Amino acid sequence: MADDETRTFPGARPPDRSRRVSSSGLGLQVNEWGDPDAPILGLVHGGFDFSRTFDVFAPMLADAGWRVVAWDARGHGDSDHADLYSWGANLRDHLAVITSASDEPIVVVAHSKGASEMLELLAGRPAICKAFVDLDGLPSPFSAPDINDRERRRLRRADLAASLDRRRRRTELRRRPDTIEGLAARRAPMNPRLPREWLEYLVTVGARRDPDGWRWKIDPVLHLGGFGPWRPAWSMQNLASLSMPFLGVLSGVADEPMGWKSRPQDVEPFLPPGGRLEHFDDIGHFLHIEQPRRMADLVLEFLEPHR
Repeated sequence: MADDETRTFPGARPPDRSRRVSSSGLGLQVNEWGDPDAPILGLVHGGFDFSRTFDVFAPMLADAGWRVVAWDARGHGDSDHADLYSWGANLRDHLAVITSASDEPIVVVAHSKGASEMLELLAGRPAICKAFVDLDGLPSPFSAPDINDRERRRLRRADLAASLDRRRRRTELRRRPDTIEGLAARRAPMNPRLPREWLEYLVTVGARRDPDGWRWKIDPVLHLGGFGPWRPAWSMQNLASLSMPFLGVLSGVADEPMGWKSRPQDVEPFLPPGGRLEHFDDIGHFLHIEQPRRMADLVLEFLEPHR
């Protein structure tokens, strides 16, 4: 296939509007689908994703009568790169975008790492949200093997040293260029259940074309993992404290490399009063991309009373 800039994917639709929001001086890209006067639904992406990964899912929600507001995390997509990346900084960014969109509580649908961040934000600022849907962002204390304290300290030292070294070399770091097909192939191990046609489309909306090839628009300082001072057990404590209507969705494909691998029995004891949990053992971690219609119908059914 020729390496041009044109790729399409069934149902994919670019945002109807885009704008910028300042979060303590850092510019965040905000994309919107749907009637600007409709009720607001915030969409929060996961780690190493960006708001345009919702190009199929978001229009389905917008066509059902929602104003869908999605944003790129700092260092991702078209948001500014930052001198600091941390869990806390991401929480401040989420709050800046949500409060820029509405003075009233909105509904929020979040995926993976973004959902875990929203669990923490909503535990402290519940008044910004009137209903919350968590798409496979429920990392239970039992979803990863434990290690002894001595090994944990050693890993912490190694992680800190590697992170500081990357920050020191940030002016030297650049993402390796490639063709559209090449970048799609490099992302495929992270998204093994997604079709190559989708991954190539994603390159054209999530990467930039430089003279020497295509590069993902993600700060090269960032790397997989390294969430900072955070533990899965903290997310479960935040989940139990939620006061708004809650829907959690778990994927169940065991070999999905990006999934949390949490089981329903790990999460159910922590559900807030009236909270609902759905489990799909035939869908992978990127369930809103793998089966967008099925997930959109589930979300819309849950949110109908909160319109």
